[in-house]
Amino acid sequence: RVQLVESGGGSVQSGGSLRLSCVASGYGFRDFCMAWFRQSPGQHREAVAAIGSGGTKSYTDYVKGRFTISRDNDKKTMYLEMNNLKPEDSAMSYCQASPDVVSFAVVEGAKCNGYERPYWGEGNLVPVSS
Repeated sequence: RVQLVESGGGSVQSGGSLRLSCVASGYGFRDFCMAWFRQSPGQHREAVAAIGSGGTKSYTDYVKGRFTISRDNDKKTMYLEMNNLKPEDSAMSYCQASPDVVSFAVVEGAKCNGYERPYWGEGNLVPVSS
């Protein structure tokens, strides 16, 4: 079983920056596909960015050029560097780990595609004030 612990959230003003971290427990982190999602009040959870085991990255359009996803396999940690934050970025941010490949695996559309039974962190609030 994989457990994910997120940190780094907190209040920030528009135009500011934050770095989110997601630490995974268990074995095999370097083979996981990892991703960040977010959910605003009353909205569905949506993909933000993903990074494959080989380092391939994918972002959703509205964060391209502002957010950077990365990973440190030795520390079993994934990061999301968020710059030039906007009030519409306010959301609960969730870390996802996908260890189980079931078909052709590809990082595309800010998601880990071709995996099943992903694990989720408990979420981290990122409120951005104007």
